Order: sequence, then structure tokens, then C-alpha cells
Amino acid sequence: MAIHNKAYKFRLYPTEEQAYLIRKTFGCVRFVYNKMLAERKETYEQFKNDKEALKKQKLPTPAKYKGEFTWLKEVDSLALANAQLHLQTAYKNFFGGKADFPTFKSKKARKSYTTNVVNGNIMLLDGYIKLPKLKLVKIKQHRMIPDEHTIKSCTISMTPTGKYYVSILTEYEANVIPKKLNTFVGLDFTMTELYVDSEGEKANYPRFYRQEFVRLAKAQRVLARRKKGSSRWHKQRIKVAKLHEKITNQRKDFLHKKSYNLAKTYDCVVIEDLNMKGMSQALNFGKSVADNAWGMFTAFLQYKLEEQGKRLIKIDKWFPSSKTCSCCGQIKESLSLSERTFHCDCGFVADRDWNASINIKNEGLRLLA
Repeated sequence: MAIHNKAYKFRLYPTEEQAYLIRKTFGCVRFVYNKMLAERKETYEQFKNDKEALKKQKLPTPAKYKGEFTWLKEVDSLALANAQLHLQTAYKNFFGGKADFPTFKSKKARKSYTTNVVNGNIMLLDGYIKLPKLKLVKIKQHRMIPDEHTIKSCTISMTPTGKYYVSILTEYEANVIPKKLNTFVGLDFTMTELYVDSEGEKANYPRFYRQEFVRLAKAQRVLARRKKGSSRWHKQRIKVAKLHEKITNQRKDFLHKKSYNLAKTYDCVVIEDLNMKGMSQALNFGKSVADNAWGMFTAFLQYKLEEQGKRLIKIDKWFPSSKTCSCCGQIKESLSLSERTFHCDCGFVADRDWNASINIKNEGLRLLA
């Protein structure tokens, strides 16, 4: 039996007092994180030429600041401890080449904090969740967490529109048996449809950002004219945030449903391992790439397949899927983006994206073999 993790996200409805304490915790976590980062930077500058002395320096902890800043005692101590762990992870990722150097947290950044289960301090009750310092907070639990799942930690967050959420991380034991792969499909990323599969089906992505683009641009122009910090500015800021939130929720809903249907229908899905950030910068397709959220879609697809013992195969991004004829295997020397129909010397004619998706599927089958 292997140990697995799964998170469940629910809406919170805190009282005014609880909401104030949540926001205060966000600020304290950010303050402690920035303090520890500043101190570590200072220590590094002081001892960067003496590695042995640098190793002997004690790392700062949240407890160090509680004497000077007594208001830190008013919030959840586990939230402050997790800020320290997040900073350590950020440094580890930097030195491991996985991320840039840690930066200071801004007030404008995502507002959240994480707390852990210790001696029953977190508990789900009927319509409420017990959280450290907050006690019982009203929760809209739209789905049940299985009894065999053990709660490990909770991340409380607030959206720009002022809504509160809790993400409950659970741990459970399960023996996922790898499924025999009988049905396969290849997906070719497209800017307009999200993807075209090897069966000729299109995702028909509604392009939610483009639909709301005019309304969003108008709302942002109004916001730009408001005096920053005024009550009218705050009202307009929330209007803009609500539009962004609506687009995000529509996109996530669509991607979840599409990935669910694919994971339910096929045993193995083959895609290209694309660098979306590089593509958006090189080809000036920033808005279209961001609207499609291909990275989010593939992440949803991967965990949905893995839960059922199925496979997601990523082929090399340099594989010439668009230039290869899926009928005879001949590779074209060049193929411009404007050519939407694939023509081969062997007489094969097909939609460019459908041809590419067949090649992606075939390459996935080759890698499996």
C-alpha cells in the first residue's frame, strides 16, 4: 500500500472577528518571512567568502521576533513556523536550480497561510471547521472527505474579491493497480481550440478571456481614473477582480470537465512536453497561451489518469509532429504557421492539427514499445 495525498478546497464564511484575525495572520506570516529573508541575506553578504563560518551561522526562527514584536503571539504559531519552512524550501529550490532567488513578499501578493494538525486542533464538524485561534468557522462543504483520509494540514486563503477558502490536505493509503493500456489518444495543442485529438475531435475551447476582454478593459480604464485608495477606487477594484475571478472559474470548470472525460475514456493520453512560457514570448501569443492554460489542463489530466492507474506520456517538444506525414512518415523541410492544411507528396491531405495529433499518438506508442 502506497501513501497518497489529496487536497479538498472549500469556501469559508468567517465572522467579522474571525476574518480580521485571518487577515492579521496573513500580515504576520508575510512580516516574519521578510524578516527572516532579510537576515539570511545579511548573513550571506557578511560570510560569503568564508563558507565554514557561513555554515555555523544559526538560521533565524519566528520565535526570535516574538520578544520584540509581541503582536506575533496573537496569531497561529504554526502559520509562522510554516513561513520558515517555505523560506527553506525556496532556498533549496534556488540552489537546486529549480527557481530564482527568494524575493520579499508583497502586500499585493496572494494572501494565504498554512497550519498543521496537532492534537486535534483542526477538525471538520457539521457545517463548521475547527481551526487554530479561529475556533469554529462556518464552511460550505460541497463534497465529503472519505473516512480513510487523514487531515494533515490546512491552507487558508483570501481572493482579491474578499472571499475566504480553506484547502484541506489529506493523506491516505491506496494500492493503485496499473491498468492494462488498451485505448490510446494523442493531443495536439492548438491556440484556438486548446487541442485536437487523434480521433479528429476538437476541444472547442470558448476562450473565456477573449469573451470578457471588452468588459475587462472598460472596467480597468475606469479603475485607472479613480484616486488610488479612495472608496470609489476600492469598489471598482473589486469589480475588476470579480471579472478576473469569473474568467478563472469558467476556465477551471471547462478544463476539469475535459480532463475528466479524457481520463474516463482512454487508458493512455499522449501529449507534447511544451514550453508554454517560451512559446508565448517567442511567438507573441501571450494572451492566447495564458487564456488556454495548457499547463493547468495537463496537470489536471495527469492526476486524474494516475488515480485510475492510467498513463500520461509526454513526448519531446522537438518531435516534428506537424511536419511529419501520418500516412507515409515523410518529413517536410518547412511548414509555416499559416498553412492549416497538411499536403504530402504521397497524396495525403488532412487538417494540420489532426495530422500532428496522429503523429503524437504514434510516437507515444513507439516510446511505450
